[in-house]
Amino acid sequence: MSSPKVLFGFHAVGVRLKTAPASIIEIYYEATRRDARMRQFLERAAEAGARLIESDGLRITRLAGSAGHQGVAARVHPVQQARSFDELLEGLEAAGTVPLLLVLDGVTDPHNLGACLRVADGAGAHAVIAPKDHAVGVNATVAKVASGAAETVPYFMVTNLARTMNELKERSIWCIGTAEDAPQTLYEADLKIPLALVLGAEGPGMRQLTRKTCDALVSIPMRGAVESLNVSVASGVCLYEALRQRS
Repeated sequence: MSSPKVLFGFHAVGVRLKTAPASIIEIYYEATRRDARMRQFLERAAEAGARLIESDGLRITRLAGSAGHQGVAARVHPVQQARSFDELLEGLEAAGTVPLLLVLDGVTDPHNLGACLRVADGAGAHAVIAPKDHAVGVNATVAKVASGAAETVPYFMVTNLARTMNELKERSIWCIGTAEDAPQTLYEADLKIPLALVLGAEGPGMRQLTRKTCDALVSIPMRGAVESLNVSVASGVCLYEALRQRS
């Protein structure tokens, strides 16, 4: 079995309690916090049969590696997701499901990745893909910001992003990237097809090779003074437009 990892915050630990309580080794909680939210959380944890350990804020901060733990942290076994990207795609194909994927090029901030995973979960995306050399991995901060979505959305870090995009295209999955100078807007594109939405980090955007590998480019209309959106906000706009079209 893989080494245990740490989740912290009410959302991240709460989702694990809901989806895979047997994977929880133990939950540390700040004994001095007695508000309604903590009481309700502890009741849920006790009902799920989780091992509860009274602790103090300093110990939880050390365990979580962050002071933003809200008085709750848990040591957990990793939950088994699709072992490989190919396995995920083959499963979607076998189920007759139209893929909706999010590709992130150059997102290195854990808060941005956590927010992207959260919107991916909300919109029903099947996976998030990123390059190993130009991206942040899933750590405790990502899991906290993702509010449990790091446990439900597969996150694949690939060696060569352009090659992976070409493999998607071989499977008839269109790679549509976002760019300010794109010839059409997001709302003019057909997003009901098997689709991978490709976004770059705020500022530099997609790398040139990533951009060239896309089948098409679309822009998000900007009507105000700012020139671009945060990548997690842009991800939400794109994914929910795909969800709207598919609904």
